[in-house]
Amino acid sequence: MSTAMADSVHPDSPHSQLVNRTVHACHLAKSAAGAAAEGIATGSKPSLNSIRPLEKQLDELDMAIDDGVTSAITQVTEPAARELLACMKIMIGLERIGDLLLSFANSALAVGSRIEPQDIRDLTQMATILEKMLADVAEGFSQRDVKKAIVVLRADGEIDRLRNLLFLRHIENPENVPHQESLQVIFMTQSLERAGDHAKNVAEEVCHFVSGHPVRHVLMTYDKPLEQMFIDCLRQRDDKQV
Repeated sequence: MSTAMADSVHPDSPHSQLVNRTVHACHLAKSAAGAAAEGIATGSKPSLNSIRPLEKQLDELDMAIDDGVTSAITQVTEPAARELLACMKIMIGLERIGDLLLSFANSALAVGSRIEPQDIRDLTQMATILEKMLADVAEGFSQRDVKKAIVVLRADGEIDRLRNLLFLRHIENPENVPHQESLQVIFMTQSLERAGDHAKNVAEEVCHFVSGHPVRHVLMTYDKPLEQMFIDCLRQRDDKQV
């Protein structure tokens, strides 16, 4: 068991509490993304309004983790200190995601039912992908699972694709078709796209913390064919036996 993991088994230690708060913040951000998806898909004002208290909780956790890491980081081992720094970086990204989802909710509440069906479908899909990304971030960090973090990195491309479709429809509009609430739709699209970018940044931090390697190195490893990964695994096993 690594030192960081050994420290975290003490549930009452400041280090363990900060890690748990970070995981909780991931789940809060996921809940906010889920509320955004439900709110835009169904026009549910309660769902959209529920994002505000979630965003407030993320703000409070951001301040608590920042203060906690500052006081605890000099009292733990070096591996645990790296974990606390990862908590701080992850929390910064989650707090920004909360702000962006609140902005999305405010725009959705402003336009009400005036959004076109295709825009509703695309925005719902973007928010749903973001929700899954944040769920994978939480699992990747809490379970030390690099593969979950890599799934998040690859999912961001689908959010970008949907953003491009929405921008094409409302900004370029090659067919000159009149669209409703284009400005608000663009604002909402940008909020989700930027939230996806922050989720990707958080996943990169998880990759770096768990693997100890830069993200590019990790992606190169997991982009290998299965046969090559199996050969590399056998070589590593043989090296350990020498």
